[in-house]
Parts: sequence; structure tokens; C-alpha cells
Amino acid sequence: MNNSVTNTARLLWAGLRALLVLTLVTGVLYPLVVTGIAQGLFHAKANGSEIKADGKVVGSSLIGQSYNLPLKKGQDTPQPDLRWFQGRPANGLGSNSLNTRYTLILSGATNLSADNENLIKQVRDAKVAVVRDNSVPGYTVQPSQVPADAVTSSGSGLDPDISPAYAELQVHRIAAKNHLPLAQVDKLVKDHTTGRTLGFVGEPRVNVLELNIALEDLTAKK
Repeated sequence: MNNSVTNTARLLWAGLRALLVLTLVTGVLYPLVVTGIAQGLFHAKANGSEIKADGKVVGSSLIGQSYNLPLKKGQDTPQPDLRWFQGRPANGLGSNSLNTRYTLILSGATNLSADNENLIKQVRDAKVAVVRDNSVPGYTVQPSQVPADAVTSSGSGLDPDISPAYAELQVHRIAAKNHLPLAQVDKLVKDHTTGRTLGFVGEPRVNVLELNIALEDLTAKK
């Protein structure tokens, strides 16, 4: 009997020690090491890839933002503020949660098939809007110029980047709306175009938030 109690107590003490050691290693030491490495080597990424303007955090380079006019009386969907570069459409999880304001809790794809009538209508309507909004006196956008990312949402609905083709499509409008030389705006896009990662991964891209911050700085210098 005594041996049985002694063995049980020994096993319980061994289990408790194992629990304490594993809690210390996996619950304290490991997180501290990982956090230290992340903060030391990847400080910006570990803190959310924050983007600052005028000393304040205005967003993340990983999450898209909307650039819309304030809602008018009777409006359900805000109109885009055409003084700024526009990102991709933000269709969240379909009609049940249309992500019109880049609301983070509504991240997701439309899950509509390529032959879905609703998706086809969304794309057609978006193309008409892109052509209309970006055509200015002396420059008319042709439907064939509209790239796919201008009329379709990303898998998350929160894509922060657009293709250089879509950014360049908006250059004439941005120059006209902000009374800037076309060459200056075109250079702005080229300066904020990021190439493929490691030269072969992904596609060239333009971060819309970073581009609009640079545009704001440019208009302030007029």
C-alpha cells in the first residue's frame, strides 16, 4: 500500500515538473525568443507594416483603404473621391456582406463562379464606371484598356495593391482633378511601382495608400 502511494506521488510530482518546464519553455521562453527575433530583424512587419504620414499611423501596407466621398442623404453606397487613386473593388463575401468600406470583419472573396450572372453584371458595371471616371477632356479610356484588377475584387477583398496598368490608367484623371502636370503624376506612379519579389515571384504592383500619400505631398507643394 505504501509503495503504491509513494509511486503515485512520484508520478504526480514528475508530471507536475514536466508541466511547469513545458509551460516555461513553450509559454514563456519560446514566445519571448520569437518576439525578440521578429522585433530585431523584422520590426516593421512584426508591428503590422504600419504606414505613417505627418508622424501619424494612417494604415497598413497590407490592407487596402477606400477613398470615397461622404455619403449624401439617401445614399447607401458612397461615390469614389476621384481626386485620389482608387484601389480594387471591395466585394466582401457577396451580397450578404458587401465590403463597401473595407471593413476588416468582412474580409473574403465573392465565391461566385466565372459564369455567375451577378458577377458578370458586377464586372460590366465596374468597367463602365472605370471608363467613365477616368476619361477626361483630351483623353478617353477605351474598354480594352481596363485591366482585370480594376473590375474584380481580390480573394480577401482588402488588396492594398493595384497593377501598374490600373495605376497608369488613372494618371490623366488624377492630373486633371488635382491640376498637376501629367508628367509629374506619371513619374509618381513609376516611382511607387514595386517589381516582382526576388525578380520572379508575383507581379509588379503599386501600393495605393503609399501612392496617395505621395500624391498628397505633391499637391501640397503646388
